[in-house]
Amino acid sequence: MKILANDGISLSGKQKLEENGFEVITTKVAQEQVANYINKNDISVLLVRSATKVRKDIIDACPGLKIIGRGGVGLDNIDVAYARQKDIHVISTPASSSDSVAELVFAHLFTGVRFLHDANRMMPLEGDSSFESLKKAYANGIELRGKTMGIVGFGRIGRAVARIALGLGMRVIASDKFVGNSEIRVDFYNGQFINVEITTEPIEDIFKHSDFISLHVPAQDGYLISKQEFDMMKDGVGIINAARGGILDEVALVDALDSGKVSFAGLDVFEEEPKPAIQVLMHPKISLTPHIGAATLEAQDRIGTELAEQIISLMKTENN
Repeated sequence: MKILANDGISLSGKQKLEENGFEVITTKVAQEQVANYINKNDISVLLVRSATKVRKDIIDACPGLKIIGRGGVGLDNIDVAYARQKDIHVISTPASSSDSVAELVFAHLFTGVRFLHDANRMMPLEGDSSFESLKKAYANGIELRGKTMGIVGFGRIGRAVARIALGLGMRVIASDKFVGNSEIRVDFYNGQFINVEITTEPIEDIFKHSDFISLHVPAQDGYLISKQEFDMMKDGVGIINAARGGILDEVALVDALDSGKVSFAGLDVFEEEPKPAIQVLMHPKISLTPHIGAATLEAQDRIGTELAEQIISLMKTENN
């Protein structure tokens, strides 16, 4: 049985599949050629990350597909319900990259409160000629300890963010339509741990009371945060979006940054990927990464292994 890992797969995942008799192809096929390649090469399993879209046209054109796998959390690049109507299994790896995304959130947070995003732009240009003025410009950083971290969306990634925040000594508040109480276990290197119970609150309370806000909700129609929501927030709030582009109104964000309502933003996802708006890319108060939340070696290794295990299990079930 042939597997096309069109957006790649970790070596451990590939080896596990090959050990179980699968042929794994890692050729990168252009979006418009995916259906043709699947049919021409008798592909039974298509694995993607966020780049390749698996819509109704590909599903209809590829009757031999048995499994569509998403290496990551969201499934918004796959027409899941339609695929399942066609008796195609749709699998994902929601737990494998949670810690990686959460750590990126804090990379952006630490960057924002200490102006690293701007310092790393300016030091190569002016560090030798304006060292003292740059030192003064970046001298008003703040600490995260003791501040309030607001988490919107309290699923696996939101809870992973909470664990790090608690470990840093932050107060954590959260909002989620589907989660009420949640016990967060904070583990330490020596086997010790603490449990902290967090009760979710209305989203308006998160906007009003947070020093920093991190978004962890799936793609949706319309903006979760636009001008009205920014107006509710504390002056000088910091905001991080490592969830999905399009949930945050980037025009309203730029206005809020320019007015000082928002002190900084960290963006890993954008409304217009893969060509983000130039006013976002050039803004001195935005820390930027190119949608790499799950892109750590550890997460990709876990994702590949988890996909392999699910595929092997499904195929064994079908063959019995």
